[in-house]
Amino acid sequence: MNLKTEYSAAGPMDQGGTLRLFVNGKPAGEGKIHWRLSGKSGGNGFALVLDPGRRAAYRRSVRTLVILLATAGGVGYVPIASGTFGSMVAVPFLPGLAALRSGAPLVYAAIVAVVIAVAIWSAGRAEAIFGGKDHARIVIDEVAGQVIAGAFVPGTWTAAALAFFLFRLFDVLKPWPADLFDRQVPGGVGVVGDDLIAGAYAGAAAWLTLRLV
Repeated sequence: MNLKTEYSAAGPMDQGGTLRLFVNGKPAGEGKIHWRLSGKSGGNGFALVLDPGRRAAYRRSVRTLVILLATAGGVGYVPIASGTFGSMVAVPFLPGLAALRSGAPLVYAAIVAVVIAVAIWSAGRAEAIFGGKDHARIVIDEVAGQVIAGAFVPGTWTAAALAFFLFRLFDVLKPWPADLFDRQVPGGVGVVGDDLIAGAYAGAAAWLTLRLV
């Protein structure tokens, strides 16, 4: 790989210009550079400053991604029982995830870990966007909790439906330590943590019910 940079000043006495990056002879990006006297022994200090327009575009892109993930593709905007609808997003995937759990447990574990990580990241950032702790529009935590509930049951639609109803029950009741996470743990971990615990309760209860029936 051949890397090359090219700098062009705005003028002979201008304290700034444009730095362009070329990869294998093709333009790969550019940014604004501003330089100033550092004030230390007359030396020159340099600071790379990204184009403000690109910074704004990046922030908008991240914001859009956070909202898309945290609301489960917009499901969180449902005006009534958004958490219930958020849980329903995961239900159709539970039989397939159960089959994957049996056939490729490592892949299954990786998918569950990614779901949890994405939920924590997006929920934490979405709180700052929507305002307030665990805003009603944030339903990615219900998606993650429902996935955990499904981890305890076989890949049948009956089991998936039972896990769904029990998860909604335990998500409302918030048995210990779910209530602790809900009230005292800040950020995305607090938003998602109580749902993961409720999902574990629901999954265990669903497994026991299916064993007894």
